[in-house]
Amino acid sequence: MTDAVAATGPTWEARRTKGDLVLGGLLVLAAIVLLLHVVVATAVSVLFLGWAMLLSGVMALVVSVIGVGRDGFWTGLLAGGLLTVLGLVMVRNPGLAAVSLTLIAGTTFLVSGVVRLVAAFQEEAGRAALLLGGGVSTLLGLMVLFNLFSASFTVLGVILGIQVLAEGLSLMIAGRIRTIAPAAT
Repeated sequence: MTDAVAATGPTWEARRTKGDLVLGGLLVLAAIVLLLHVVVATAVSVLFLGWAMLLSGVMALVVSVIGVGRDGFWTGLLAGGLLTVLGLVMVRNPGLAAVSLTLIAGTTFLVSGVVRLVAAFQEEAGRAALLLGGGVSTLLGLMVLFNLFSASFTVLGVILGIQVLAEGLSLMIAGRIRTIAPAAT
């Protein structure tokens, strides 16, 4: 490795392949299915998250018990217990979990929107973008929070569908980012 490459680190490039186009197209199709069935997407995502938390919590508990007497035992035991309990609650009460996650999402939209609006009046540069983004986020947050129970079974599915759609489109447009191996000198 030359000194110039060592000083600057690896070089990256975005390159699109046929595989990227196929995978991106499949993600776009999956996003369309998710957006057409947002209630099912919400239920599946809540149950998936619940099972993932439950299994992660049990694994953390097992690892903590194996490491009794080592540093981090109590932290691992507490975290594993908390993840296990949260996972059990989410799996046993997916409706309550959907309402809770929707409340968190609505609050996040509202807080980030208000922060962007405040930032728009603090700084001249990028004011229009901050006002637009802040206004949209604030309105989304208020819409979710004022319709919490009716939105709980659709918001998470819509967010998941939009995210999958964005991932698919970006993969089709730009491809994956890859490391460029430095040329041997």
